[in-house]
Amino acid sequence: MATRRVLAELAASYQRQTAQAVAIESVGGVDAARRVQQGEAFDIVVLAAHAIDQLAVTGHVDPRSRVELARSGIAVAVAAGAVHPDIGSEAALRDAILGARSIGYSTGPSGTHLSELFERWGIAGSIAPRIVKAPPGVPVGALVARREVELGFQQLSELIHVPGIDVLGALPPDVQAMTTFTAAICAAARQREAAQRLLSFLVSREADGAKLGNGMTPAR
Repeated sequence: MATRRVLAELAASYQRQTAQAVAIESVGGVDAARRVQQGEAFDIVVLAAHAIDQLAVTGHVDPRSRVELARSGIAVAVAAGAVHPDIGSEAALRDAILGARSIGYSTGPSGTHLSELFERWGIAGSIAPRIVKAPPGVPVGALVARREVELGFQQLSELIHVPGIDVLGALPPDVQAMTTFTAAICAAARQREAAQRLLSFLVSREADGAKLGNGMTPAR
């Protein structure tokens, strides 16, 4: 879901330039990997790098086609108009989490990183009753906007366009985790040559503006 908006924007641009139809289906990463593993006829899959690597090992994508598209960091959000806690340092962020009524994150790479961070800080047990895990495909920002979550964490690209929230900023550098979103041609692809042409466009400098405008950086 982190790449939903940037892929939609780039697909529309590519279609205008080439007249090649491109259909993007955005779902949670767990669901996307599962559907590729089940042999659904997708031409390309875009996931976090480690997930693409796993699909390559099992023969569900062509490892030779693998390209890195964009990098994305984790950001923090609160409901619009709510108090903005200090998140400018690791210690301040830890205090903000300990003081939050509820903490939300996703089942994707950002959620995995936060779980590990809470364990490292030694606070995982004490905050467990206040953790809200967004179901796959449900934006954490939507839970924050509805005030179901006081402090929400997700990829910046997934937060910046959500109405009703204030994005406080990125995690401090000492605890940030950058996810590299990667694409590959699926083993079940039906249009390999067309898929390769699209991948070439997605990693070109022409695609940089859309990535930057959606809270990501080009992966080169």
